[in-house]
Amino acid sequence: MIYKTDYHIHTFYSDGKSAPEDYIVTAVAAGLKEIGFSDHLTLFRAREPWTMDVSELGKYLGHLKSLRNSCNEIKIKTGLEVDFFPGKEKELGEFLSPLKVDYLIGSVHYMGDSTVDLGPEFYEGKDYNKIFEAYFDIVIEAVSSELFDIIGHCDLIRLFGYETDINPEPLYRKLASSMRQHNVAFEINTNGRNRPLGDFFPDKKLLHVFCDENVPVCVNSDAHINSRTAQYFDEAYDLLRDTGFTEMAVFENRRRTMVPFRSEA
Repeated sequence: MIYKTDYHIHTFYSDGKSAPEDYIVTAVAAGLKEIGFSDHLTLFRAREPWTMDVSELGKYLGHLKSLRNSCNEIKIKTGLEVDFFPGKEKELGEFLSPLKVDYLIGSVHYMGDSTVDLGPEFYEGKDYNKIFEAYFDIVIEAVSSELFDIIGHCDLIRLFGYETDINPEPLYRKLASSMRQHNVAFEINTNGRNRPLGDFFPDKKLLHVFCDENVPVCVNSDAHINSRTAQYFDEAYDLLRDTGFTEMAVFENRRRTMVPFRSEA
């Protein structure tokens, strides 16, 4: 059987609807070996309703530690989904480095002062080709910062189903090459199926680029309610196998190991 993990789970500490405990039964029923929580953490901006109050960070970490110590059904991993802002690498690194977590997901939700994923209004009156290219530039900066273990939904800019007129493959290849160079993993994010895009992140047609570059991968649900834990995972693993991937990334104490898909490790 595949050694399945789901490291991208949101709880009521940010914009999730469920307590950490509520995800366990669903995760075990889905055959997961590990579940990891990664609530949103956004620094350098006024707090939005979808992100954690920084003052709650200690409580969040303590809650997950207690759950890990009391849970025998599944391995509990602790993470955060952290917003990346160009030019803030030093400050962000100083904040993150003391934290006792198993992994950090770096994500780009903001371009300037606006988020790209809360509504199509962000795109109105803009040249999508330019936005698409600029978004990839920021994600590549996030990769090269080496602050993160995983890059979340690396082409989130596709969220609303807009299509670029340019050939996107060189941008994906540049991103994948940077991930390989800086030893950063990417995720198959299955939650895109629940969003206007109606498909996974990253673009399935370009998944082969990450395989060509031998970039480590994991499959994550980005669940905000417990019923979506491990959603569409069988499809995602079939897609990875068909593309040529043979192993997945597993994290503990900010160290990555690779586990073959067919493993009981």
